Amino acid sequence: MNPERIFEAFPAPSYRGAQEQALRDIRDAFAADNDVVLVRAPTGSGKSLLARAVAGCARTVDEAEPSEAAGAYYTTPQVSQLDDVAADDLLADLNVIRGKSNYTCILPEERDTPVNQAPCVRERGYDCSVKHRCPYFSDRAIASNRKIAAMTLAYFMQTAGSEVFRQRDVVVVDEAHGLAEWAEMYATIQLGPRTVPFWDELRVPEIDGLDRAARYAENVAQICTRRKDELLAEESLTPREVRQRDRLQELIGELDWFVSDYRDPESPTTWLVDQSEPRSDTNGRNGDDSGKKLGGPLTIKPMNPERYLRHTVWDRGNKFALLSATILNKAAFCRQVGLDPADVALVDVPHTFPVENRPLYDVTQGKMTYEHRSETTPKLARTIVRLMQKHPDEKGLVHAHSYAIQERLVDLLRDFGVGERIRVHDRDDRDAILEEWKASDDPELFLSVKMEEALDLKGELCRWQVLCKAPFLNTGDSRVAHRLEDGQWAWYYRTALRTIIQACGRVVRAPDDHGATYLADASLLDVFDRARTDMPDWFAAQVDRMERPVLPAFDPNAAVDGTGSGGHSSRTRSGDGSSARSNGNRGSSRSRSRRASGSSPLADVWETDG
Repeated sequence: MNPERIFEAFPAPSYRGAQEQALRDIRDAFAADNDVVLVRAPTGSGKSLLARAVAGCARTVDEAEPSEAAGAYYTTPQVSQLDDVAADDLLADLNVIRGKSNYTCILPEERDTPVNQAPCVRERGYDCSVKHRCPYFSDRAIASNRKIAAMTLAYFMQTAGSEVFRQRDVVVVDEAHGLAEWAEMYATIQLGPRTVPFWDELRVPEIDGLDRAARYAENVAQICTRRKDELLAEESLTPREVRQRDRLQELIGELDWFVSDYRDPESPTTWLVDQSEPRSDTNGRNGDDSGKKLGGPLTIKPMNPERYLRHTVWDRGNKFALLSATILNKAAFCRQVGLDPADVALVDVPHTFPVENRPLYDVTQGKMTYEHRSETTPKLARTIVRLMQKHPDEKGLVHAHSYAIQERLVDLLRDFGVGERIRVHDRDDRDAILEEWKASDDPELFLSVKMEEALDLKGELCRWQVLCKAPFLNTGDSRVAHRLEDGQWAWYYRTALRTIIQACGRVVRAPDDHGATYLADASLLDVFDRARTDMPDWFAAQVDRMERPVLPAFDPNAAVDGTGSGGHSSRTRSGDGSSARSNGNRGSSRSRSRRASGSSPLADVWETDG
């Protein structure tokens, strides 16, 4: 790596904000022989441009000896972030590669077939006449041979050990704050009817510990291997059989990894195993002929998967840049991901957005924990109506946190008579509904779930938002419970603070942008108190300026007819001075569309009781 190239590798024609100083600090950190540099860069810093500059410092093929790694990887856990990179002309030399399922076959009779189910993977010895033009293999060849390959973190981890994507000189991980959690998620093994093709044929015992889980994992891996070999012996497979074969191969790798890691006395990984309630057998009985009970689906989960990250990330490069607005505690982050803090530098990029443009407002109505929610939610819904009056011609966003909260709010808001101004999504149509809402000029309120990150709502796309609930992790999750039993409460509140800061950054995306964030759950204020020492200075400035706003008296008619009183944020109306929103029944038609699926939104996401 040559850090001195960082300025010439910066892709924009000029610098904005603190970018030039950030490049200087990153250069100096690598020049000081740090293997890893954490770049804590808030919203609007241009992290992708900084990432490109760091990647441009990688050793080139011409500079490298045959045995030396060259080139760079850019990776991010967020698919939307990769989409943004692919669409940015300044980042055109980041060659994007996605998983096979994202590409379709170009054979005339297979144009609707994903590449991972095309004839080349269905038929043994298939010689594709157009492989050189296949979109997947073309993108893979380009990405593997060019200086910078860009991919999601999932694809990056899956290609560990690949002959195509070998070690490179520099690895840049954008939105890296959740690296430990993403690794834990990717390394988690689910054994159940949706993940094991032959689940109904298994007689699953009750698992009473990790030793029993490891023995059972070995048994399942052996069955998977036999089934996979049977499929491989076939001359031709159906798309369904291809999916089974690929899933069996994934399971074999997952189970072998667990057994190997669990039995390695040097491994730092702590494994946990959860098992659901016993299920009935095919004859409707619990238990088998010997009187032994059947067990339910299993989840085998790692904690602090340092060894997994070593294999999938840290062995993939010589130097690393990890960028995020919310790496809140360097030492804690390093512990979680298996890095030595002595080898890691932290570069802080200052926030260049005026603090008065990103205000926080206290509209707390009580706690939204499970035991208080039924009392607090109606008050919260009334407050949302008053905020709609405060912002009569501006689009707003509600972070509902869970589908249970979202559905209850939707019912209350429709009962109040403001349903025509709200838009709602479910798990299946979230991206499509989000894009419809963003494209609309109407001042609709979008009730979202799990959209605290990787959402760019610049300018008039959104001028105000509401945080309905402190985003505490689910204490029913065994990993969370294990850590809290170990007294890791600072981690618990720091994780919630990280999500809050991410959410607050959705509506203010440039120095001249502005947007208000309203905090409706009293537990959010508790997070600020308990995690204050981990709070970045620029966010602490927002918290210190927080105040309770003056809101209009509750009047649902004013919330939908555009006669609400003015707010503290500037409002932009359509050219004729009237609200751009047209009348109609969009809210009710979306309701019918949502419920037509026949599935309850309550089943779409776990309940977080926090």
